[in-house]
Amino acid sequence: MFEFTVEAAAGAARAGRWTLPHGAVETPCFMPVGTQGTVRALSPRDLEAVGASIVLANTYHLFLRPGEETVGKLGGLHRFMGWPHPLLTDSGGFQVFSLEGLRRVSEEGVEFRSHLDGSPRFLSPEKAVEVQWALGADVAMAFDHVIPGGATREQARDALERTLRWLERCKARFEELKREANSQQPSAIRGEAADGRWPMADGRSQTLVPIIQGATYPDLRRAGLEGILGAGAWDALAVGGLSVGEPKAAMWEALETLEPILPRGRPRYLMGVGFPEDVVGAIAHGVDLADCVAPTRMGRNGTAFTDDGPVNIRNARHRDDGAPLDAACDCETCTTFSRGYLRHLFAAGELLGLRLLSLHNVRYLIRLSARARAAIIGGTFDGWSRAWLTRYQAKEPA
Repeated sequence: MFEFTVEAAAGAARAGRWTLPHGAVETPCFMPVGTQGTVRALSPRDLEAVGASIVLANTYHLFLRPGEETVGKLGGLHRFMGWPHPLLTDSGGFQVFSLEGLRRVSEEGVEFRSHLDGSPRFLSPEKAVEVQWALGADVAMAFDHVIPGGATREQARDALERTLRWLERCKARFEELKREANSQQPSAIRGEAADGRWPMADGRSQTLVPIIQGATYPDLRRAGLEGILGAGAWDALAVGGLSVGEPKAAMWEALETLEPILPRGRPRYLMGVGFPEDVVGAIAHGVDLADCVAPTRMGRNGTAFTDDGPVNIRNARHRDDGAPLDAACDCETCTTFSRGYLRHLFAAGELLGLRLLSLHNVRYLIRLSARARAAIIGGTFDGWSRAWLTRYQAKEPA
């Protein structure tokens, strides 16, 4: 379990396969974000239809509501949200550190006030691991100290060193939970269902993934990776603290620093990246997995991703347009409805419009990742990616 195989490479870009308890994930792969146990406006059947193989859920939000104990009593996160395929939960680090003015950081963890009701809450490395264990996702993320883009070198070093100290505590608690689970029999409610769709929902087959910090400073990024590799063996590695306000060139420089020294036989996850040009760029820099709320957020605001750049379906030019949103796309939206109808839905304030553009955008990024994978395997990735980017950037938004 958790085995990762690199099947082909083209420069830094890789095509691989990651075997997880709830299924295999072919990489490169885009992961839709189901913040509160749901990808907004899309059902699990929608996600299966667009080819999603793994979904991300948010520890911070599920910790606050409904609470990990409730999710556990209802069979774990897979059963709770009706998704029998691989799941990844983030640690909550990004969310609590984005609560400027509502949180206080100490060596023990982060005290913060809930954005829901203002109640005082606390997340420590141990608690973040315990919450994710109770949720039961295939992949749990270590609790890290996230800082904004443009942070000083002193701030970046402080956050990096704290992240490494917290990683040791995450790992220790994770190993304790594994030992406790191995000594007990699974309960009836959380064991495998008769149809086999919900195996290991109690987290017995879960892996903990560390996050490389270091902001935009190459030597700190290297130090972060060295500290992680020195702390143990890991099934995957994540790169955090990017796409948080730093210049785009600085993000690519950080990945260029890490790529040659990252273990080849482990999947690489770039956190928080989900615009088409960034997904292709990340793949070119050796990234295997990426996630972001961008496709559903942009869809709800009326913007669709296409190879010819973004399309603003609210634009009046689409009112009488009988063409599909994207003639090259095979999703329900593009094979069923016209641009004119989609614009009508947004003009009329109909919720179906939000769902249909969200559905398309998620399918677009999943299909884009699959196209990149095929190009890597076929030995044409460099030419394909250059041609795709040239086309994508050639036109003004429609």
